[in-house]
Amino acid sequence: MQEKKPEEKEKSVRDTPPVKKPLINVIQHVVEPKVLQLIPKNLASKYALIPLYQNGEVLFVAMADPKDIHAIDAVRRSTKIHAIIPTYAPKQDVLAAIDRNYGLQEKMHDILRDVQKERMEEGVLPAGESEKQEKINAEQAPVIKLVNHLFMQAIQDRCSDIHIEPDERVLRVRCRKDGVLHENFVFQKDLESAIIARIKIAAGMDIAEKRKPQDGRIRFNLESKQIDVRVSSLPTLYGENIVMRLLDKSTVKIDLQGLGMKPSILSGFDQLIRSPHGILLVTGPTGSGKSTTLYAGLNTINDIEKNIVTVEDPIEYDLELIRQTQINPKVGLTFASGLRSILRQDPDVIMVGEIRDQETAEIAIQAALTGHLVLSTLHTNDACGAITRLQDMGIQPFLISTAIIGVLAQRLVRTICKDCKEVYKPPVELLQDLGIGDEQTVFYEGKGCKSCDQKKYIGRTAIHELLIISPEIRDMVTARKPQSEISAMALQQGMCTLREAGLEKARQGITTLQEVLKATL
Repeated sequence: MQEKKPEEKEKSVRDTPPVKKPLINVIQHVVEPKVLQLIPKNLASKYALIPLYQNGEVLFVAMADPKDIHAIDAVRRSTKIHAIIPTYAPKQDVLAAIDRNYGLQEKMHDILRDVQKERMEEGVLPAGESEKQEKINAEQAPVIKLVNHLFMQAIQDRCSDIHIEPDERVLRVRCRKDGVLHENFVFQKDLESAIIARIKIAAGMDIAEKRKPQDGRIRFNLESKQIDVRVSSLPTLYGENIVMRLLDKSTVKIDLQGLGMKPSILSGFDQLIRSPHGILLVTGPTGSGKSTTLYAGLNTINDIEKNIVTVEDPIEYDLELIRQTQINPKVGLTFASGLRSILRQDPDVIMVGEIRDQETAEIAIQAALTGHLVLSTLHTNDACGAITRLQDMGIQPFLISTAIIGVLAQRLVRTICKDCKEVYKPPVELLQDLGIGDEQTVFYEGKGCKSCDQKKYIGRTAIHELLIISPEIRDMVTARKPQSEISAMALQQGMCTLREAGLEKARQGITTLQEVLKATL
């Protein structure tokens, strides 16, 4: 047998196909409806392929055989897109993804067809429907399926909110994922009344009342997950705008270790929640995770020997051993009245969902001064701003300095996708503005890949700023010193600001400089 020449050996090794490894889990990947519509299901099934996402004029496709030129040409002809980037995925995974994604699309089409058919048979007009007719439409099976499908799609996409937005000619559905809104569906205007009525009925709201804002709540189980939905309606120019906050109890982090606090802040916060008395506040904008942090704190100190009572709006997560109360202004149960009643329940720890007014603040301070630990939230830009906010409510500085033991401010920032993270070199001017003199400091950003649907981010984490009320700061509050001087003293004593905490996570490659700049002052 003639021995191969060296160049022939090299060529044979080079031509050997590499071991195939899937680059993306196509079974878990949810394809956007507009991308899925580019390739018909019969074509996808014939060649065992499925579109993943579109980036400009480039279409990324998962295929059981990425070298199948005939399949790629068929995709080009069908989509009119020349740049097709194939990636390998096991055939059984591709077929499962086809069934799942096209099944969802077909289900939506079937539901919409059934809804339209029912409405045509009933002869329902888009406008001027009576309350009785709206209720009939809302309770029809196709409408129920349509609303349930909206929930299912949002939960599968890990969305935190669903926005049902009436426009002049259409009904738009947008969902918030990782803090950013994305358009999911656009329905015909004549479906608006039935969809909104169905949601309001499920949430226990009055479908006849369209002139005033309303709040409601929906609870349901999905694939062994218990989902709570907070529903809010608001009258707008073209109809009632509905926003639904999705709370998946199976994914909430109710331990301090999972909140992303830096060790020094974690240690300080842990000491504060174990204090025998005083008020500990968590501040930040709506949707910044304040309630989750309070739940994690309560779960940490929860013990059979302690009586922990809460008054909340709403009760987001159930905690064992803790007595939780939902406020109900319609019957006179407010934060203030609920807090008064709690003080007669012999509590050790009290959580007040939010301090909104002077009355609630005064009762909370009274509770703290009589030997109770009170946890609550405020809407302020930073930790020191909580002191100014309480003063603006009319609380005397000496009461604030005596009762408050600490304030934790927090924000949420998106985390970089680990599969496409790469080194990023910021402009020198930006580093100088941020006070970073070392130009060799390494930062990161996402490039965009299949795992993150070209969004560059997956998930969010929190950044924190902890103000501990020291004797010096206590004296400054009592003396009515301005917020700027209190902040300067806190920094002198070692407080880490939100900006500094964000920059530290940016250096660690957890988030980007852009996210930190958006979230902090």
